[in-house]
Parts: sequence; structure tokens; C-alpha cells
Amino acid sequence: MSIKVENITKVYGEQKALNTISFSVKSAEIVGFLGPNGAGKSTMMKILTTYINPSEGQVKVNGYDIDSDKKSVQSSVGYLPEHNPLYLDLYVREYLAFNADVFKVEKSRINDVIELTGLTSESHKKISQLSKGFRQRVGLANALLHNPDVLILDEPTTGLDPNQLVEIRNVIKNVGKDKTVFLSTHIMQEVEAICDRVIIINNGKIVTDKKLDKLIFQVHMKE
Repeated sequence: MSIKVENITKVYGEQKALNTISFSVKSAEIVGFLGPNGAGKSTMMKILTTYINPSEGQVKVNGYDIDSDKKSVQSSVGYLPEHNPLYLDLYVREYLAFNADVFKVEKSRINDVIELTGLTSESHKKISQLSKGFRQRVGLANALLHNPDVLILDEPTTGLDPNQLVEIRNVIKNVGKDKTVFLSTHIMQEVEAICDRVIIINNGKIVTDKKLDKLIFQVHMKE
């Protein structure tokens, strides 16, 4: 399994953001983590990427424990947070070169991720000059720099116009051909457009975990 989550609980004060949730994700599977705002999606993403620790439970990513082997988890995961942190005064290639140094990867990888995310026409510009859609592509390119096995994408299409939505969804589907992708969203159409499977969370608990085609079939049967 690329991701294995067992009985994870996260408590903030008296509030349970996550309440004993468990699920697993296979290699090269694209899974949507669907739920309303405040359901616990971002908390789960931050736990998977070792940004925060759970209150209870165990998580393994690519076989590495998030508590005892954080460095290995971080090396095998590419993360695009909900609020994409970019240095707006840097040029696209300059920004990716900076992060290539951080990840200690070959500079040739910069051209690979620029092409993969469809940034070629914009790669000579400052990030501040880019549209929201292309800024998301820069964040995705950065997450792919070290060629991770698992991509964690937190609300990757928030704030995009319809054309940008389609373009980013296509980029994610293309990337997901040979990587595990776990993405959060509160939009069902997003899951339908990209994912193989959907996990629905509400109030910190998983309420549904099904292959997408089975879920859609059940919805149509009820109608």
C-alpha cells in the first residue's frame, strides 16, 4: 500500500478534527478525499505529510512510519498545500532551481517538470505575472521535482476559472498515470473528473469509501 491509515484521531483542545479514521490507498491509484469545509480533510493531509502529528493512531506512507521515519516519508511525498506557497518575485525557472537545490536533484529535472505540467510557455515569467491556474502548475511542478511516488494535493483547483479547472484536472490525471495521487476537495464533479475512488469524510469521520463507478451507480439507482 502507498498509504495506510489506522485509527487516526486528531484533537484540538476539545474538538476532534479526525475521529478514529482508517483507510488505505494502493500504488498508482487516484483517490479523492471529499467533504465539506471543516470536515477534517486538510488535517489529514498535514498528518500524511508529517506537518502535524496525530493524537492517536498510525500512518505509513510507502511503508515508512510518519512518526519514526519522517525524513523517508518526506522524500517519497510531493505536497501541494491548499494555500500554494510561492515566491512571487522569482521567475518560474529560478524558483524551481532553488527548490531543486533544496531537494538535491539534478537541474535537468526542472525541464522535465515544466514540460509535464504544461508550463513551457510561461517558464520565462515571474511567478507574480502568472494567472492563478499557472501558479497552481508551478506548485505542482515543485511537488514533482524530486519525483515522489505519492502526491498529496489539498484542494488543488480552488479559485480556478472553468478553463483552468479543466487544464489542471488533465495535468493531475496525466501525472497520476504512474503515481499515487491523494487529493482533497469539496466538489463532487472534481472527483468524477479525476479519481478512481472516493473517500467521503464528514465531521471527522469517514462515511463512504467506494470505487467511483460503484458510487455513481448507487446514486443513479436511488434517483
